Amino acid sequence: MKVKTNKIYVYDPVPMDIYDARTTLINGDLVKVIKLPGCPPPNTMDHCHVEDINGKFRGLVCCNSLLEQK
Repeated sequence: MKVKTNKIYVYDPVPMDIYDARTTLINGDLVKVIKLPGCPPPNTMDHCHVEDINGKFRGLVCCNSLLEQK
């Protein structure tokens, strides 16, 4: 799945994010995909950096762990 910067998604972790978590997010959290200066852009190696809806950085997740908000 390809994600877009500044778009809100629902976090639903795939097994890779459960086994090797780089975040403290829990299933169902709303997150926004961000582009950090000096870091690879979203979708590089199917990963992206995210922040919560309050703007707090939450870590690196697999793009497949993000579902479009309904």
